[in-house]
Amino acid sequence: MKPVSSNPEKSFLPDYFLVWKRCLKNSLLRELSFRSNFIITVITRTFWFAAQLILFEIIFNNVKSIADWSREEYFGFMATGMLISSIVESLFMPNVANFSELIRKGNLDFILLKPIDPQFLVSTEKINLAMLNQTLLACGLLVYSLSRLDHPISLINVILYLLLIIVGVTFFYSLMITLASTSVWFGRNQGLYDFWFYITVFSRYPQQIYYGNALADVIRVMFSFFLPILLVVTVPARLLLSKTLEPSWIVFWAPVSTLAFFLLSRRIFMWSLSKYRSASS
Repeated sequence: MKPVSSNPEKSFLPDYFLVWKRCLKNSLLRELSFRSNFIITVITRTFWFAAQLILFEIIFNNVKSIADWSREEYFGFMATGMLISSIVESLFMPNVANFSELIRKGNLDFILLKPIDPQFLVSTEKINLAMLNQTLLACGLLVYSLSRLDHPISLINVILYLLLIIVGVTFFYSLMITLASTSVWFGRNQGLYDFWFYITVFSRYPQQIYYGNALADVIRVMFSFFLPILLVVTVPARLLLSKTLEPSWIVFWAPVSTLAFFLLSRRIFMWSLSKYRSASS
């Protein structure tokens, strides 16, 4: 006879890892059911990756550096941005983009009735496994970039780099979940993918290029200290490559501001759910 738990309520609490594991399994089965779509996505992302490399290879055939980034260092920066984007687009983008459809079709009601945090389930139900191809390509480019440098990379820099990658993923996730929360009022929010593209355009280029005139200074300050889009890729890349950070305290500002933004996005999401009216109301 099994012993009775001393805390009966604990048995009703979901194991979040097991839930995520089940979502991963369902996503794998879905990809296997539509293999052609999986293959097309992999080929498309590989072509985009190659196009980016060719573009900047042509640029570096004509210039020695972009701002203070050499060819090998810039490829390390590109790999960092691609790595963060691929993780976000693989784990969170399919779910956040589908949030408006959950509201429109009334399926959000079923999620709210489950004994699990609704933001967790909304964010992790589907995983785009084809996008993990870009993660592998980005890691390959990063290894190539580091192998071409003339100085060693310390272990502490690698650890901090990995932590700052998590910070970058958290920032972009917070941005997406905040935008998706507006679907409660607008009903549909199909501009999410467009907005994601426009925002990541800024993060694809290092902070150091935004100098020289008033407009560049405004963009640099706004997207560094108010909405740190320029920091979530630049800071980990410069840290890993042992490049100076100016000001030096900016390495702390990136995670602190991201944590604050994550907590704010959580409150916005939960507040939007409190304003949600079910399909039956």
